Amino acid sequence: MELSHQFYVLLLAGLGVLVLMTAWLPMLLRKAPLSLPILCVAAGAALFALPPLRPFAVHPLQFPVVVERLSELVVIVSLMGAGLKIDRMIGLRRWSLTWRLLGIAMPITMLVVAGLAWGLVGAGPATALLIAAVLAPTDPVLASDVQVGGPGEGKEDEARFALTSEAGLNDGLAFPFVHLAIALSAASFGSSDLLEWFGRDLLWKTFLGTAAGYVIGRGLGYLTFHLPMRASLSRTGDGSVALAVTLLAYGVVETLGGFGFLAVFVSALALRNANRDDDYHDRLHGFAEEAERLLMMLLLVLFGGVIAFGGLLAGFDRPMLLFVAGVLLVARPAAGLLSLVGSKLPWREQLVISFFGIRGMGSIYYLVFALNRGAFADPHRLWAIIGGVVLASILLHGVTVTPALRLLDRWQRRRGSR
Repeated sequence: MELSHQFYVLLLAGLGVLVLMTAWLPMLLRKAPLSLPILCVAAGAALFALPPLRPFAVHPLQFPVVVERLSELVVIVSLMGAGLKIDRMIGLRRWSLTWRLLGIAMPITMLVVAGLAWGLVGAGPATALLIAAVLAPTDPVLASDVQVGGPGEGKEDEARFALTSEAGLNDGLAFPFVHLAIALSAASFGSSDLLEWFGRDLLWKTFLGTAAGYVIGRGLGYLTFHLPMRASLSRTGDGSVALAVTLLAYGVVETLGGFGFLAVFVSALALRNANRDDDYHDRLHGFAEEAERLLMMLLLVLFGGVIAFGGLLAGFDRPMLLFVAGVLLVARPAAGLLSLVGSKLPWREQLVISFFGIRGMGSIYYLVFALNRGAFADPHRLWAIIGGVVLASILLHGVTVTPALRLLDRWQRRRGSR
């Protein structure tokens, strides 16, 4: 009993340190060629090396529902934060880079990744499609260093805007293909199943997520900004309203049968546009950002422990290593550059957009979602593949993001002064 109490108070102390680091580390790392996710993964590996914590470093397959819910929560909070900080009004021309990345880069990425999964790691059709769908979208959680600044800050150059808006939308657009992979993993799959998937998952659920998210965002925007002054939510000054909007939009749309990820981001955009110049947006975004960072750090600490002592990368071999390199260094960069041909964007910004296709919590969520519902061969190998890509992305993009964006900002200032 004494030992369990001692462990409990140590756990509380550890959580206190984690919360403290949530506020402190981003400031310390602002100009360093090192990212917060890298430190979290390293901290997790170090913490779970302690004998009392070692038994808790267990493979995700032992607690699939817990992993699904935790990763789901951090993604939807991140999507709300991303939508709230976009200043640019949505439109065909204003968001042209986003449409290029979604309509051209993402399908090409999926095709290349599926080919690599089939050729390098011997994945079958359903598994190859699942890997492609899991790894095609960029991650809204780990990409904060390459995203735009807070509401009204003006830090919204083309590269940062494209990466932020892409991460907000493509997480929802990957879902139809995750569902298709789950359907393909069943014993029988015919043309009628394909038609049902096309009508229900690709068209209807996407439309419902977008439309319902917009209606919810506009409705809550009215309650927040346009009711008589004494009744408006903005008068409270409470940033936790952002969490309420997140959970409400996600819960309602998922209940209706639409894609909740898409609904959360669209509702955030609609809420932002309800009264674009109100200072209350800073409170909403600040709360969402703090909640996202805390959840992200907690999950990455656990991720570091599972990599080091939970056997997540057990069986990782040379074909998997080649696959990881192909995804991060070939598939996304090539697809991104192809999608930006003819965009008149300076080549330096095209390189930044194409290279920083960060993979993270979204990929983990999609994988566990599919494994909890489909019949895929060798789930341990799938976890090793996706875990390897996420770890490599954290290391590669975490080390390069600060110097790359500093060089880009310097070049943009030099170009603007001419």
